[in-house]
This record gives sequence, structure tokens and C-alpha cells, in this order.
Amino acid sequence: MGLLRTLITILMVAGMTLLLSARAAECVVPSKPGGGFDLTCRLAQKALQGDAVPLHVAYLPGGIGAVAWSSIITQRRSEPDTLVAFSGGSLLNMSLGKFGRANAADVRWVAAIGTDYGMVAVRADSPYKNLHELFEALRRDPANIAIGAGGTIGSQDWMKMALLAKQAGADPKAMRLVAFEGGGESFTALLAGHVQVVSGDVSEAILHLSGDKGASKIRILAVLSDARLPGPLANVPTSHEQGFDITWPIIRGIYMGPDVPEKDYQRWVQRFNSRMTTPEFAALRAAHGLYPFAMTGSQLTEYINKTMVNYGQQVKALGLLK
Repeated sequence: MGLLRTLITILMVAGMTLLLSARAAECVVPSKPGGGFDLTCRLAQKALQGDAVPLHVAYLPGGIGAVAWSSIITQRRSEPDTLVAFSGGSLLNMSLGKFGRANAADVRWVAAIGTDYGMVAVRADSPYKNLHELFEALRRDPANIAIGAGGTIGSQDWMKMALLAKQAGADPKAMRLVAFEGGGESFTALLAGHVQVVSGDVSEAILHLSGDKGASKIRILAVLSDARLPGPLANVPTSHEQGFDITWPIIRGIYMGPDVPEKDYQRWVQRFNSRMTTPEFAALRAAHGLYPFAMTGSQLTEYINKTMVNYGQQVKALGLLK
């Protein structure tokens, strides 16, 4: 009996070890499928493919990231293998108070895996060929042009259009904004004709450039970068080329719960560090429409803190906070 009991114990321990080694980590997309958050988790999943702990993608939409944030800091604070996608827009929404009393110290910032840029797009059959034509129409009859955006007034998609409108002499407050949960929904509405313009991100727009027969389904009027972007958008002019002094970079990355043990946090930091220096990751990042920006751990945390201060100053300047 003693030998049998010992064998059973060994088998149980081996089984538990196998179960733990086969567990899957989770990358939470704080929006519906499609859009930048989904892209971030998909890139992380592919970059970490082949590791002992596979990374699965899950969806927890709501509040432009606020629902996922609340879930992590209230119910899943110490989960060692739960990651959540974030973007510069998440930080802006936090600055606006859209995450409640949240602040950057509420979570652990793991990695920034690339940067995106803002852009303005219309359907391929739209009468608007450039920013000047679009904003001239917005000056004349803003109620006649529906603008699809991820988030409500004060979101980064709204702010991009507001800054452009201000420089064009149009009234930002008169813009007819249609708020969606994320970029995927905005482009679906654009292609269906429910909105006439999308204020979104380059990585989201690239997904809709080609139709079934190779023809582009959308027209990108401008990218909000300092210089033209390489690759499929090389022929798209910047906002600067069209007389608008606006650049809007969007970092994309991953955070974890605040009580994740240090060893687990550092394990994820090192996993991203080891992958983001490889040529294979650079190719993956480019294929996902992102541009180089790699930062992890304490360095990223410091960057986030400075960004939050800058966003706070911007939203106050636009009269969005007292």
C-alpha cells in the first residue's frame, strides 16, 4: 500500500506539473475584435509564439478600455500571466478621468512594442481628396459630415480632428462625432456609408486598403507624422505637407495587474526584451503596420508618467478639464 500511495502521489505531482506547464497566458483586448488593441495582442501573440507558455487572446470591451482596467485593478490584481493591451489613447482617457480615479501607478507597465500614427480617412469614392477639401466642407456644413471615432469628445481620435479643425478655422465643437468602441467599428461604419470620415490610426487603416479585387476601399487623406511613412503609405502626404502643424504618435503596449509578483513581472519584461531586438520581430511589427518603439519595465514606467503629465496639460489647454 505504501508503494502504491507513493506512486499515486508521484503521478498527481507530475500531472499538476504538466497542467501548469500547459497553462496559457492571456492577452486581453479591451475592445471588440479589430482595431489597434486587437492588433497589439495579435503582435504580442505572434512574437512570443513557441514559448513554453502560449499566449491566447481574449476580449473585454467597454468604456474604451475602462472595463478591462477596472477588472485588472479590482479582481485580477495578481494574475501572473494576464496581460492587457494599451495605447496612447488609453493614457489620454485616463488623463480625462474616463477611467475614474485611475492613475499610472495603478498597474505595472510591461512593454511598449511599437508606435502607430494618427490618420484621417474617407471611402475611396469620397469627394474629398485632401484635408483642405474636407475641412472646407466641415466649415460650410459640419452637421452634414459624420466622423467615426474611437471614443467620445476628448478621446484621441476627437482631439486629432479638433486640432486639425482649429488650424483650418473650423469649429471643433460643431463637429458631428459618432463614437465607437474602437477603430474596427469605425471603419466598418465608413465602408457601410454610415459615417463619411474616420479619425483613427495608421495600423487600423492599412487593414482596409485593399478590396476583394485589389482596389483600395478607403482613401487616407493624411498621416499625422513628421515625415512620410515607409511601406504601403509611402505615397500618402503628411498633415505637415498640407499646411497643418500636427503630429500624433500612438504607442502600443502591454500592462499587468499591480500585485503581480516581481519575478513574474520581470519574466514578462525579459520575454519582450529578448524578442523585440530580433529581425523577426521587426518584420512582424512592420507587417502589423507599426513602427519602431521598444521600451520595457522601469524605463517604460518613467515614459508613461511623463506622457501623463503632457496629456494633462493638453486637455486643460483645450478646455476639457478645469
